Amino acid sequence: MALTSVAATVYGVASASENDTPTPSAVAVEAPAAAAPVAGARPPGAGKGRPTPQPTPSIDAVLSGKRRVTIVRVGAFEGGLSLLDGGRLAEVDGDEGRQVFVPTPLGSGEFLMKAYYGGGTGKAICWQAHNPQNTQPLYVRGATCRANDPAQRFVIAAAEGGGAREYVISNRWAYLRDSVRSGLILEELGDAAPFSSFRFNDTGPAPRR
Repeated sequence: MALTSVAATVYGVASASENDTPTPSAVAVEAPAAAAPVAGARPPGAGKGRPTPQPTPSIDAVLSGKRRVTIVRVGAFEGGLSLLDGGRLAEVDGDEGRQVFVPTPLGSGEFLMKAYYGGGTGKAICWQAHNPQNTQPLYVRGATCRANDPAQRFVIAAAEGGGAREYVISNRWAYLRDSVRSGLILEELGDAAPFSSFRFNDTGPAPRR
């Protein structure tokens, strides 16, 4: 007995069932003010065919946690950064405060910024973003080092178009910058590019602590 097959094409319209989760409305998220180049990023189309070999990202020695550095704001007239004994990060042209720093990696581009006296002496204290809870801007002060404290986890990224070992420094999208009125402050810049960058100068091995 011959069987006859009849092909039927059904056009359906997809609809959300009552079990589907509604798609949330888009929420604007503030992007970082300046995107640092990502080492090892894949170019468009790299996923097609054979994978393109990528170079192993190299970490600058000054960001390894094994070197101590001094930090100078690019274009500054004063000597360099110092975590003063009064607790605040400032620019100085003398030898006051803690002027030796060890950026200690925590992963994901975040660092503890340990501060020492000259030559890497004394017990380290760390940078901490501080909100004075008034009309004054955020700033960096010294505190007991706590790697799990978000206020102490600073992002250090290569300054776009900058020179060797020139970086921008931020904490939760607030960038370290110079202010004529308030000195060094932390400020959210929105879509504007950071206008303060900092040069890290290698001064030798980090303290063994």
